[in-house]
Amino acid sequence: MDTFGAIIILIIGIAINAFGLYVRRNPTFGWRMNVGWKVQGDSDPSDAYISHMRFSGAVALWLGSFVIVMGILNLL
Repeated sequence: MDTFGAIIILIIGIAINAFGLYVRRNPTFGWRMNVGWKVQGDSDPSDAYISHMRFSGAVALWLGSFVIVMGILNLL
């Protein structure tokens, strides 16, 4: 693989890591747009939803780290 492709892989890995970190820190950021409008009155996401989003953020961090490592190995 050429250098340009490896750099693109690194950028994608960094973007996945940034998204995963954001989801880990703010697990309720998309709840209002996704589900919150369906609920009557003022409501908050459940603990199960928050746990699921934090787990998804951790998976995204793991996946992003893996992609970054693969990008670095392609540069070498």
